[in-house]
Amino acid sequence: MVEPVLTDLPAVSLTDYAERARTVLPEDVWDYVDCGSASEVTVSANRRALDRVAVLPRVLRGVDTVDLGARLIGRPYAMPVGVAPMAYQRLVHPDGELGLASAAGAAGIPYLASTLGSTPLEQVTRVGADVWFQLYWLRDRALVRDLLDRVVAAGCRALVVTVDVPVLGRRPRDLRNAFRLPHDVVAANLPDGRDALSHAGAPGVSALAAHTASSFAPALRWADLTWLREQVDLPLVVKGVLDPRDAVEAVRVGADAVVVSNHGGRQLDGAPASVTMLPEVVDAVGGDCQVLLDSGIRSGTDVLRALALGAAGVLVGRPLLWALAAGGERGARDALTLLAAELTDALTLAGCVDPAAAAELRTLDAG
Repeated sequence: MVEPVLTDLPAVSLTDYAERARTVLPEDVWDYVDCGSASEVTVSANRRALDRVAVLPRVLRGVDTVDLGARLIGRPYAMPVGVAPMAYQRLVHPDGELGLASAAGAAGIPYLASTLGSTPLEQVTRVGADVWFQLYWLRDRALVRDLLDRVVAAGCRALVVTVDVPVLGRRPRDLRNAFRLPHDVVAANLPDGRDALSHAGAPGVSALAAHTASSFAPALRWADLTWLREQVDLPLVVKGVLDPRDAVEAVRVGADAVVVSNHGGRQLDGAPASVTMLPEVVDAVGGDCQVLLDSGIRSGTDVLRALALGAAGVLVGRPLLWALAAGGERGARDALTLLAAELTDALTLAGCVDPAAAAELRTLDAG
C-alpha cells in the first residue's frame, strides 16, 4: 500500500502548512520567514507560554450555533483575527500581498499592509479587503508624511505604528545566509532606489538589516506619536507593546488599540512571551483602548486563549505566510477557513456563543 504524501492531503491544522512551505521555499527564504533573533529563545517562549494557558470550559450553556463576529477598532469583522503585517510577501509566492489580502477579504477580516510590502498599498486596497496600514517610522520625515497621505487617499481603515524596531534584531540565520532580496522583490511603498541596500549581499551580512538601519529612525519618541495622531484622522494602533506602562502611555497619546507583541521573537531575544504580558496590559488600560495579541498564534485554540485572557482579537503571521508559500491565494484562503473552523470548535467546546463570551472564561496556568 502506498502511503499518501502529506502535500496531497488537505491541511488539518495551520502547522501543516509549515512543512509544505519548507519544501517549496529556498533555504535562505525559509530561514528568513522562520527565524527569530539571537538564540531564538523568545520564539520558543511564545509557543510554550501559549501552551501553558489552560481554558476552563463551561458546560450546559445551550450553545447550538456560534457567531464568530467581533468588532475591532469599531469595525465589524467575521472573526476576531487580522492578518499580521509582514514584509515582502512576493518573496514566498508571486501572489504576494494581493493574494493574502484577497484571502483576508474573503474571510471578512482585516489585512495589515506593511510599509515594506512588495506591492504598492494602492494596489492592495483595491482587492476589496479592509486594509490597515502598518507604518515603520522612517528617518526621512517627508517620506512618512507622503505615506500618510497615500494611506488616507487609498482608503485604509487604520494606521498601525510598529514601535519595537528601532533597529532590526540580530538574526544569525540571515547573517549566515548573507540574506538579501532578489532584484524582482522590492520595497514597493518606498521611492525607487530607496531599498538598494536590501539587494546588496556580502558575506556575514544581512542586506535587510543594512537597509533598515539606513532607513528606520531609531530614536522614535512618544511625542512623534502625538504628532502622528494630529496628522491622520484614522484609528491609531500601537504595535509592539509589552510593558503595561507603555500601554498606558499609548492610551495617553490617543491610541485606539495596542498590540501586545514581541515581533514574533524577531527583535529582543529574551523578551517575555507576548501572551505572558497580555493580562497585565489588559488590566493597565482598563478598557480605555482595545488590546490585540500577536506572536505565536497557531490555532483556533490559541485565539480562544487570547480572548479568555482579555484580548479583543489576535493577529496571525507566519502560518499565513506558510499557506501563501504552499498554495498562493488559494492556500491562504484555505488556511483562514481552517482557522475559522478551529475557532468555532474551540468556542463551542468552551461553552461560548461568541468571542465576547470567552472573556468570561477562567484560565489556569497548566505548567
